[in-house]
Amino acid sequence: MPSHIHYDDLIIGAGHNGLTCAAYLARAGRRVLVLERRPMVGGAAVTEELAAGYRCSTASYLVSLLLPEIERELDLAAHGYRVLPRDPSSFTPLPDGRSLLLGPDPAFNHEQIDRFSARDAEAYPHYEAWLTRIAEVLEPLLAQPPPELLPLPAAWRRRSLFARIRALLNGRRLWRALGALGDELPAAVELLTGAATPILTRWFESDVLRATLATDAVIGTFAPPSAPGTGYVLLHHVMGTAGGARGVWGYVAGGMGALSQALAAAARARGAQIRCQAEVAEILVEDGRATGVRLVGGERLHARHVISNATPQVTFERLTAPQTLPAAFRDAVARIDYSSATCKINLAVSELPDFSARPGRDAPGPQHRGTIHIAPTMDWIERACADARAGRPSHEPVIEMTIPSAVDDSLAPAGHHVVGLFVQYAPYRLAQGDWDTERERFADRVIEVIDRYAPNFGASILHRQVLAPPDLERRFGLTGGNIFHGAMHLHQLFGFRPVPGWADYRTPLPSLYLCGAGAHPGGGVMGAAGRNAAQAVLADR
Repeated sequence: MPSHIHYDDLIIGAGHNGLTCAAYLARAGRRVLVLERRPMVGGAAVTEELAAGYRCSTASYLVSLLLPEIERELDLAAHGYRVLPRDPSSFTPLPDGRSLLLGPDPAFNHEQIDRFSARDAEAYPHYEAWLTRIAEVLEPLLAQPPPELLPLPAAWRRRSLFARIRALLNGRRLWRALGALGDELPAAVELLTGAATPILTRWFESDVLRATLATDAVIGTFAPPSAPGTGYVLLHHVMGTAGGARGVWGYVAGGMGALSQALAAAARARGAQIRCQAEVAEILVEDGRATGVRLVGGERLHARHVISNATPQVTFERLTAPQTLPAAFRDAVARIDYSSATCKINLAVSELPDFSARPGRDAPGPQHRGTIHIAPTMDWIERACADARAGRPSHEPVIEMTIPSAVDDSLAPAGHHVVGLFVQYAPYRLAQGDWDTERERFADRVIEVIDRYAPNFGASILHRQVLAPPDLERRFGLTGGNIFHGAMHLHQLFGFRPVPGWADYRTPLPSLYLCGAGAHPGGGVMGAAGRNAAQAVLADR
């Protein structure tokens, strides 16, 4: 492709946010080119072959947060996107042979929780309704730039009158949204800023229910549920409805890559071009503006706008020459916290796990269809995190097991299955040794823990893939192995994401934008950052 061809928009990275951004820009009639380093689109939302006949969602594995506006406006169903609901959606086995199943049916949930606590069974629907009320107030704020309420000095960022008016209007929306919470505002503030443990402890007395819910508060984080900020992560995981109901996460038919393929097809149908195996080496800057990119092979491509779906660290510290950015901005980017303790293990197995708490392996049962939580108590989760904070992979890790082939039989040969293990806590940096020596040893320990609950599990494994935090970084460009493009702590959310003063997808370099999860509203397969960034580009046109 000749380097003199100019585009309106070059997008770095064909993850789901980059593809979403491309589709909206192309829909507006712009000439769009997406550049992807890997041989396939999707970023961390991909379906790949684990072994002959076995296909797995390599990294991201469930969907719920995807904005319904994106599904509707890009007509993803016409491009093959389909969500498979899970019922029940959650199974927690216990060492004593009991278990807890949860799903979308209130009567079923009441019966299940009542086995542990009649009080909790009565409280649970009120807890869900409380989370729903807060989520419904805050969800509209995810689909627009966050308000900029800080009195930042003019030297940090000069704003036009239009930009100041826009920030004021966004602040007014936030004010009205919070006002709609009424008497629940103080509790909502605690949920947004505080720790999950005291919230769950006030609502419930049974440890198994608290631990099951607490896994949503720590997923992808390097913090225990007792740490401030985990309340928001808990809320973040009940905001979506793409699984068929609020907080009920579903499988994508064909794996997560089918969603990315649908987004790519929607973008191409609107005129966007996508090039895979086209790694960007540098963002070109001329006269103080981003003007294009240079690929690893030397090819230069030029455009009016460059939009990065990479992490802020990759975008500003690897792809952009330091002298082109203000020193204060570079310092702020360098302070972004990417701490992570996530390991993903993908397995091909010859049979379903036969849980002692709910036997059965000949055909998928309710215990196989949802997320299987191996974290029986709150103390278990706390101890697992304490190990990682000391620089050790957790001795008894928190494990979320999914078996998508129990719902989607296209992923494995008849009678066989694929299993995904999302495991915490596995620190990016180890106090002793490295992941090259620890990787398989840690996977062995994870499987040994599962064998306590399903004794046939380890013997059923035919193939396995272990992705420690450094592997997630190398494979998917996730700085520090952080699945959210940056920790989801309060000081890195809303108007502070990626850094204060630059939460509207723009950057100090005119014509350079962010569209990835490192921008508002953060991680998860949501598409909001990509959609919002496209709107920012179009507004600046």
